[in-house]
Amino acid sequence: MRPGTILPPATLGMLGGGQLGRFFVAAAHEMGYQVWVLDPDAHSPAGQIADRHLQAAYGDFAALDTLAEGCAAITTEFENVPADTLDYLAKFVPVRPSAAAVAVCQNRIHEKTFLQVNGLPHGPFAAIGSEDDLREVDAGLFPAILKVARFGYDGKGQAVVGDRDEALAAFAHFKGEPCVLEKKLALDYEVSVVLARDEGGTVCCFPTGENSHTRGILDVSCVPARAPEAIRRDAEAIAARIAEKLDYVGTMGVEFFVSDGRLVVNEMAPRPHNSGHYTLDACVTNQFEQQVRALCGLPLGEARAHSAAAMVNLLGDLWYAGSHYREPDWSVLYAVPNLKLHLYGKHHARHGRKMGHFTVIGDDPAAVRASALAARAAIGIRDE
Repeated sequence: MRPGTILPPATLGMLGGGQLGRFFVAAAHEMGYQVWVLDPDAHSPAGQIADRHLQAAYGDFAALDTLAEGCAAITTEFENVPADTLDYLAKFVPVRPSAAAVAVCQNRIHEKTFLQVNGLPHGPFAAIGSEDDLREVDAGLFPAILKVARFGYDGKGQAVVGDRDEALAAFAHFKGEPCVLEKKLALDYEVSVVLARDEGGTVCCFPTGENSHTRGILDVSCVPARAPEAIRRDAEAIAARIAEKLDYVGTMGVEFFVSDGRLVVNEMAPRPHNSGHYTLDACVTNQFEQQVRALCGLPLGEARAHSAAAMVNLLGDLWYAGSHYREPDWSVLYAVPNLKLHLYGKHHARHGRKMGHFTVIGDDPAAVRASALAARAAIGIRDE
């Protein structure tokens, strides 16, 4: 073990109390650690199972001091924790990933510029800070997608715009927030890579997944991706290069478009990723255990998949499928013997809110995918 390795029963800190934090807490508990969670939501899924839940804002310095005093190392489960918070905590305890790495990923202008500067594949884009920027932008960028630079996710804070006038209207709707204008690409399909990188620079990539989205939210993710081996290999190599350039320590996800047979980086997530949930049931080591290992300076686990997998998101819309709010009939899913259901313990279902997921595993990728899609239809998810 390296000097500074953190071993059980040490206490680890988690900024953020959503489902990603909940899975981290579960992984850390299984490995013998205690976990404190800081999240302002009294009903946060991670806070429910943590050893201590600090119900406070991410800028509450008294709460941050308490977290730093009680924890041997701290990580985060979502990219919108202020970088200043991470910087502050890093004065007292190890914080992984670093504030600098998270700051790149939490701002789309910084993210696109990072890709451009480092020669990583990206689509045509322009940084938009004013209406004048839109009036002067190259007309060849249209049709495009206008995205707010901060706090946009799962399809929120973005608009498809066919021309300059539509872009100006969308920019006004976003109240002049800094944005990126990205050329709309013709997509063959979408893939993602989830990886872990330790402090020594060792990278372990999980198998490349193939993703489909509905209303900008991940719907189904299948592993292995139905993509040429060269595409899968190159996606993992590009993702590893991104982690190296960021000097990243922890688990991260990189989403790609495949357009005209070529990989284009779409987004980077400085945390475990929704498309990596299949690792809970289909891999030797899951993405959350890797997060614990990287945080504590332990050797990374084996990222090999022992099964093919198809993961389906369960959104809050499912609770409103009938004429009134009701709990879905989970017996439909439990009837599938190779299906693993994960519910996040969220206080209330809302349209578009991720409430859980299920993963079907097996030896035959095509059969696994077909079974997952059949279960998806049986529980009441309809194609739009």
